[in-house]
Amino acid sequence: MPVKPEPTSALFAGPFALATLSAPDGPAFPALVTSDGQVTDLRVALSDEALTIRGLLESWGTALPRLRDLAAGGDVERRPLDGLRVHAPVEPRQVFQSGANYRQHVIDLHVAHRAPDDDRPEEERRAEAAKIMDRRAAEDLPYVFIGLPSAITGPYDDVVLPAWAEKPDWELELAVVIGRPAHRVGVEEAADCIAGYTIANDLTDRATVFRRDMPAIGTDWLRSKNTPGFTPLGPWIVPAESVADPGDLRVTLKLNGETMQDESTQDMIFSVARMVAYASQTARLLPGDLVLTGSPAGNGMHWGRLLRDGDVMEGSITGLGAQRTRCTAEAS
Repeated sequence: MPVKPEPTSALFAGPFALATLSAPDGPAFPALVTSDGQVTDLRVALSDEALTIRGLLESWGTALPRLRDLAAGGDVERRPLDGLRVHAPVEPRQVFQSGANYRQHVIDLHVAHRAPDDDRPEEERRAEAAKIMDRRAAEDLPYVFIGLPSAITGPYDDVVLPAWAEKPDWELELAVVIGRPAHRVGVEEAADCIAGYTIANDLTDRATVFRRDMPAIGTDWLRSKNTPGFTPLGPWIVPAESVADPGDLRVTLKLNGETMQDESTQDMIFSVARMVAYASQTARLLPGDLVLTGSPAGNGMHWGRLLRDGDVMEGSITGLGAQRTRCTAEAS
């Protein structure tokens, strides 16, 4: 059974968020959730039985004022969140993922993977890496690649670890939810394309990131990141207007109650706006699409402790709520 969310006084920042929920044995439905845990079925409130969260995002400009009104009160039916299943909040058509976007994380990797003949003190190597990060932020481009929507699962669902995955690892990330089509937008325009934010745990099997049989090819993100359930998402989409500064949020992951990742998005090399703008230079971003913005220091490879059967991951980001997932071994 999925690990259930723990009750909290305020589920997220701002007056409301979006979710995809279901009653026991019932169909999933788009919902407006208020911060005190009350739920409005948006199919009923907006008189559209076929409505989904992605459909709502496709008309975000006109939908947002109506959602504000619903959250403020009005003659709408509400029910408690308790007893409802929380699914991934949106089904995106495209998932854009980012690597090496946290300064301290990349510096740690630079120091850990020194050349065998590099005998310089660690402080010197860290200073060198810091200069490289400064130059990269000023002159280079983000590193973005493609994920599969089929890897997404709910924020409280069990994560099945495939038998072939030798080194499954966690990567908690701030995820951007696109609210209007964006193609070749500038950094200054990018914020207008963002509907809101959610939480993603972009699991990775470290053993299959690089092709051993074809080293010249490089990374294999299909195999290492995209097995079903390797991207727990949610629980909520918090509107961008309720997130004061996406560049100043705390990203925290606990493994069996022990803090493994705890870093601010201030440590990002490339900001949220730069990530969205960069991805849009090649692709056409669509409403409901996700842009994952990278993971901070503290992954399993850093600690020498990878995921195994029975582990429970608790991930939270300031104002966006928390997800809680249990790892289970693939049945033989």
